[in-house]
Amino acid sequence: MSGAREQVSRLLALVPYLQSRDDMSLTQVAADFGVQPEQIMKDLKVLWMCGLPGLTPDKMIEVDFEAIEEDPEGVVRIENAEFLARPVRLGSSEASALIVALRALREGSPESSHEVIDRCLVKLEEAAATGTPAPQVEVHLPRSDAGERHVAVLREAIATNRQARLDYYVPTRDETTQRTVDPLELLTSDGRDYLDAWCHLAQARRLFRLDRMYAVELVDEPRQQHSLRPRDLSEGLFEPGPDDVVAVLHLERHARWVADYHPVDSVRELGEGRLEVTLRVGDPRWLVRLALRLAPSVTVVSPDDLRSEVESTARLALAQYGEATPDAQGDGVA
Repeated sequence: MSGAREQVSRLLALVPYLQSRDDMSLTQVAADFGVQPEQIMKDLKVLWMCGLPGLTPDKMIEVDFEAIEEDPEGVVRIENAEFLARPVRLGSSEASALIVALRALREGSPESSHEVIDRCLVKLEEAAATGTPAPQVEVHLPRSDAGERHVAVLREAIATNRQARLDYYVPTRDETTQRTVDPLELLTSDGRDYLDAWCHLAQARRLFRLDRMYAVELVDEPRQQHSLRPRDLSEGLFEPGPDDVVAVLHLERHARWVADYHPVDSVRELGEGRLEVTLRVGDPRWLVRLALRLAPSVTVVSPDDLRSEVESTARLALAQYGEATPDAQGDGVA
């Protein structure tokens, strides 16, 4: 038996293998690839239907089945497969799709990314040109109607000095909450829109993403006055708070991206591609979810109560599947 994935890998290796050898017998080819001769015959019948776009006989790989059937050794020969050694070129539709995708990416990305995207666009458009100028593609990504309505309501709240009520999705708890806020300012960072506001539910200043707001409405109450400085997003969105938990994590090689994706206080190499990172966590439940999602590539070292919470949550999750309780020192999540 041979699965589709194994067959594709074998076909990609089979063509250069046969092109670099003369008059290989079917039995020898099968032995070199570790399969039965019948499987190689099936592979050759698939190759016989492969070629360049157009599907005309001159663009298809040729397999000499007569030589296999007539020769006692079953000699395997293929022809018209030289195109596989040529550099791959994009077709006009493929190049156009990439250009459109890059321009869409540029439209929604921060200015710091524009230079890199522009260089890619120039190279792609030059490579795709075939004697005629490449068509100019303009992409504009407007906000959704709901987003526009949210912006209008929040601007009115700020202009009229009124509170607003939000139905807001909190991903760390996977729940939608309703809260009353004192809107302070609308901000944009990394292509996303945010509301800087004082949250009466949290009794603290919070930054809300507009695309996580399900509903926004004005409240007939004046905004409370707060002695707050304007928020500066130039150095990133994360601002550590006095109540944040300081956590230490060990990251395996496959989880090193955590140190680049999330703000961390310190990073230390542990050898063999592993990292120790220290980071501040506003909501410990977020870190529990992260540790469980990336297990066994993330180990919570401290604090002890957070480490214990990860262990107990992992045990409860495994119990739902009827699994045995994992060893606390060897389950990889704590």
